[in-house]
Amino acid sequence: VQLVESGGGLVQAGDSLRLSCATSGRTFSRYVLGWFRQAPGKEREFVATITWSADTTYYGDSVKGRFTISRDNAKNTGYLQMNSLKPEDTAVYYCATASRWPATHTSEYYNWGQGTQVTVSS
Repeated sequence: VQLVESGGGLVQAGDSLRLSCATSGRTFSRYVLGWFRQAPGKEREFVATITWSADTTYYGDSVKGRFTISRDNAKNTGYLQMNSLKPEDTAVYYCATASRWPATHTSEYYNWGQGTQVTVSS
């Protein structure tokens, strides 16, 4: 499955953004969906993940309470709603798919998008 992220941009601290992860094919509902981010000079960091049927979500500590992951299997699309953005949220954001739950490590994901840049100014 191919993944394409969109929705990134330059915003101010406190603003919101919604990222989208569009997928090809008709097998999206078979996969766990995850979001990761990578800031310059840092390792790729787990952000959030959601089960196949969207009944369970799990978040990294740094975004818990501010970000919301969701998916629409009918549209083959996943989302990451980001509220109360902070300068430390600045990174390239990636969506990815996995087959097991829970999946919070990059090694558990095998399909990745190209990423979308999110920049939060102070």
